[in-house]
Amino acid sequence: MKKYIPFLFALVLSVALSAQYKPWTSAKQPLKEIKALKKQIKKPEFRKVDYLITDFGAVGDGKTKNTEAFKKAIEKCNAEGGGRVVVPNGVFLTGAIYLKSNVNLHLSDGSTILFSQDSNDYPIVFTRWEGMECMNYSSLIYAYEEENIAVTGKGTLDGNSDNDNWWFWCGATKYGYNESRPGRQNPARAKLHEYMAQRKPARERVFGDGWYLRPNFVQPYKSKNFYMADVLVKNSPMWNLNPVLCENVLIERVKVISHGPNNDGFDPEACKNVWIKDSYFDTGDDCIAIKSGRDEDGRDIGRPAENHIIENCEMKDGHGGVVIGSEIAGGAKNIYAIGNVMDSKNLDRALRIKTSSSRGGIIENVFFYNTKVGAYKEAAIRFNMHYEKPGNHIPTMRNIWVENLTVDKGGKYAVFSDAYESSPVTDFTMINAKMVGVQIPYKVDYMKNVTLKNVTVNGLPLTELKP
Repeated sequence: MKKYIPFLFALVLSVALSAQYKPWTSAKQPLKEIKALKKQIKKPEFRKVDYLITDFGAVGDGKTKNTEAFKKAIEKCNAEGGGRVVVPNGVFLTGAIYLKSNVNLHLSDGSTILFSQDSNDYPIVFTRWEGMECMNYSSLIYAYEEENIAVTGKGTLDGNSDNDNWWFWCGATKYGYNESRPGRQNPARAKLHEYMAQRKPARERVFGDGWYLRPNFVQPYKSKNFYMADVLVKNSPMWNLNPVLCENVLIERVKVISHGPNNDGFDPEACKNVWIKDSYFDTGDDCIAIKSGRDEDGRDIGRPAENHIIENCEMKDGHGGVVIGSEIAGGAKNIYAIGNVMDSKNLDRALRIKTSSSRGGIIENVFFYNTKVGAYKEAAIRFNMHYEKPGNHIPTMRNIWVENLTVDKGGKYAVFSDAYESSPVTDFTMINAKMVGVQIPYKVDYMKNVTLKNVTVNGLPLTELKP
C-alpha cells in the first residue's frame, strides 16, 4: 500500500488544482476582481522631511561623481526614520544607488541623475539576469529586502548607455559590437544557463568584470511597497524597471524611452499585487513584459506573477505592448490590461504571451479590455509556446479574455497562435472586436473552447478559428 501513497497524493493534488480552475463567463467577473485588487495596492507614505543631496556634497555639474553623496543622504534619511532624498536642478553623475527602507528618492523638475559608464561603479550584488539568479553588477538603482521605497518627481533618470557604453556587450553589430573591442555577453549567458541547469547555488554564480552581463536600471528585489511616479527613464543598459519577488508595487505617470538591446520598459518578475497606470513606453524590446523566472530557477522558486493591473498606458515602439513571458516558468495569473492605447509601425504585437516547453508553468486569467490599437506588425493577439528551445515542461495557457478591441491600421494577423497538441490554448474568448487593415485574419493550430462574439476583420465577421 505504501508504494501507492505518492501516486494517490499526486492524483488528489491534481484533482484539487483542476477544481480551482474556473474560466470567466462574463467580463463582470474580472472587472469585479480589478475593483477589489485596487483597494489592496497602496502607495507608501513617507515622513515629511527632506534631505537635499547638495547638503551632503553633491555637485550637479554632470562631471563630479556623486556616489558617496547619494549614499550618505540615503543612509541618514533612513536612520532618522525616512523622508525624501531630494535631487535639485542640475545633472548629478553617480554610480549605483542603493535605496533603503522609508526613503523616497525625489527628482525635482529640471534634475537629472546621470549614471556612470564605468562598470567599477556598480558593486556585485545578488540579482536576476534574464530570469536567472546570480551575483552580478548592481542595477543602477537597487534595493534588497527593503520596505516603503520610492523614486518620484519630474526629473530624469539617464542610464547613459549607447553603442559605445553597455549596449555593445549584447554582441550585436547593430549596437556597436565588433571583434576588435572587448565585451560580449554570450559566453557568460551560456555559463549562467549551465549553472542554473546544474542548480548551482545562486550566490556561487559570480559574474561581473570580464563577463559582460549588463545591469538592469531599477531593480527592487524581495521588497515591499515600491512606488514610482512621474520620472522620465531613458538609455538603460538593459531592462528598465524590474521589480523582482516584490509585493505591492505601484507605478504611475512614468515615461520610459529607451531603444537599446533588451530595453524592456516594465518587467515585474514573480511579483504580487502590481498596478501600473497612466504611463508611456517607447522601447527597444517589450513595452511591458510580465515574468516569473526562467526554467529551473523559475520552477524551483515557484512564485507566479500574480494580480497585475496595466491601466491607461500608451505603448509606441516595442516587440509587444502587453506581454507575458518569456521567463515565465513560475506561471502567471490574474493579469488585467484595461484602457490601454498602442500605435506604432514598429510595435510587433498588442497582446503577446510567449513561453516554451523549457519553461513550463500555467498562464491563466488574462483580461485584455477596452484596448485601442493603431498599427502593429505581426499580430494583435499572439500566443507562442515555441518561443525558445523545447524541453520537458509543456506550458499551459487558459482563460484568455479579449473584449472591446479596436484596430485601425492593422498588421499581418488578427490572431496568431502556436501551441502544443497536448496543451492547446484553452478558453479563449473574444467579444466586440473590430479590426481593419489586417492582411490575414488568423493563423492558429491547437486551440480549445474558443468563443467569438461580434468580431470582425476588415468588415467581415470572424466566427471561428480553425487550424
